[in-house]
Amino acid sequence: MIIIRFILQRFGYKANNISFFNTALTHKSFLSDPNSEFSNERLEFLGDTVLDAVIAEFLYHKFPKDDEGYLTKLKSKIVNRQTLSTIGEKMGIREVLKYNDERSINLKSIEGNAFEALVGAIYLDAGFERTKKTLNTHVFPKYIDVQRLLEEELDFKSLLFIWCQKKKLRLEFTVVSEKKEAGESLYTVNALISTKKYGVGKGLNKKTAEQEAAKKTLEELGEI
Repeated sequence: MIIIRFILQRFGYKANNISFFNTALTHKSFLSDPNSEFSNERLEFLGDTVLDAVIAEFLYHKFPKDDEGYLTKLKSKIVNRQTLSTIGEKMGIREVLKYNDERSINLKSIEGNAFEALVGAIYLDAGFERTKKTLNTHVFPKYIDVQRLLEEELDFKSLLFIWCQKKKLRLEFTVVSEKKEAGESLYTVNALISTKKYGVGKGLNKKTAEQEAAKKTLEELGEI
């Protein structure tokens, strides 16, 4: 069957209950009743939650010393509409997606939604651990470069160091203040280039504050 083969090729997963996947690939525009329980919206909601959990666990282990706010920021960088739509498009979900092509529809967007629905379908079909394995082993390596996305978010400080090195300028970060708020430390850090003050960053740890200061400095310099 086409759907079973598609799931196997794209997710490395052999479907058991095909009805989950039929529903996941049915957009509401295809149905006479857009509120029908047979559209993929409920599975999309479920898949979104499962994806969040898988990425959250990945980041929790990868960055053991970083705070909740920083991890949330990274998660939103990975699991956003643009990323999900890109995954759906690369998978070619439109090849098996049921939708009304006579309506004005953002096809890339509904492919991203269908991807989430398929994740929800795998979860119902096999549980969380199997879904996590499928995503980490087959989906992320093939369709999304998680490490690259993280580097784009994390690399402001390195970009600023490179800029300073090219111009033979000295870069340093100084802690302006450390305050206690709600039982947590809030750091304020200033980026200095050859003793001249540039961007100021704040965060629950020095690393986060330095990244923000570096980003603001690059913006001030017109480099990003």
